[in-house]
Amino acid sequence: MEWLTAPFEVAFVQRALWAGILVSAICALAGTWVVLRGMAFLGDAMSHGLLPGVAVAALLGGNLLLGAVVSAAVMTAGVSALGRTPRLSQDTGIGLLFVGMLSLGVIIVSRSQSFAVDLTGFLFGDVLAVRESDLVLLGVALLLALVVSVLGHRAFLALAFDDRKAETLGLRPRLAHAVLLGLLALAIVASFHIVGTLLVLGLLIAPPAAALPWARSVRGVMVLAALLGGAATFGGLLLSWHLSTAAGATVSALAVCLFFLSHLASGLRHRRRARRDDLPARAATFTANTPTTRPNET
Repeated sequence: MEWLTAPFEVAFVQRALWAGILVSAICALAGTWVVLRGMAFLGDAMSHGLLPGVAVAALLGGNLLLGAVVSAAVMTAGVSALGRTPRLSQDTGIGLLFVGMLSLGVIIVSRSQSFAVDLTGFLFGDVLAVRESDLVLLGVALLLALVVSVLGHRAFLALAFDDRKAETLGLRPRLAHAVLLGLLALAIVASFHIVGTLLVLGLLIAPPAAALPWARSVRGVMVLAALLGGAATFGGLLLSWHLSTAAGATVSALAVCLFFLSHLASGLRHRRRARRDDLPARAATFTANTPTTRPNET
C-alpha cells in the first residue's frame, strides 16, 4: 500500500493527478466525437498547430496558454474555411494547415536559442509543474466543455452518422462542425501543458477508443473514457515516480496500453459469445445426424 500511496502524498504529484483527471474528462467529451467521426488526423494537426502561438508568447514573455488559444482559433477558422472549398478535400486542407502552422512555429523558434527548454516542455508536457491556478483553469475548461457537449449533443450525434440527415433535421451541420472544432481545440489547449502536443492524442483518442467496445451509448463512451483516462493518469504518475520516467509520456503510453488491452478483451469476449451461440446449432446438427435405432447386424 505504501508503494501505491507514497507518491501521492507529495503536493505537486497530487496537483498532477487532479490535473490529469480534469484533462481526461475534457478529452473524453471531445475525443469521443473524434473517434466516432474519424478525426484523428485533425486532432494531430491542431495539436501541432499550437506551436506558432506558444512560440510567440514565449519569446514575448507572455502567457503560453493565451498563445495556444490564439493558434487554436486560427486553426479552427482555417479548417472551417477550407472545408467549404468544393474542389479541395478536407484532409488536404488540414494537411496544408498542419505543415504551414508547424513550419511557422519552427521558424519562430529558430530565431531564439533560449527557447529550446520551453519547446521541450511544450512538446512533451510537464504535468508535475501544474499549479493551483492551472487547476482552476482546467475546471473552467471542463465546465465549458460540458455546456458545449450538452447543448450540441443532438447536432453532434447527427453529424457523426449522417451529414445530410443533420441538414434535413435543420441542425445546421456547418455550424455544428465549427462548434465541434472549437470543442476539440479546447481539449487540446487544456491538455498540451499536461502531456505535451506530441502526446495529447494519447488522452484524446486512446480512452474513447478503448471505451467504444464496452459502451452502448455515446454518453456511456464519454463516462467510461473519462474513467479510463483517470486510471491512466493515476497509473502513469505512479510508474513515473518509481521508474523515474517522463510523467506525461508515461501517462499517454499507459492510455494506449489500455486501448490494446480493451480491444484484446473485447475480441476474446466476442469469440466466447460466438462459441456459446454456436453450441445449440452444433447440438441440433449432431442430434439430427445421430440414428435413433441401431442398424441391423448382418
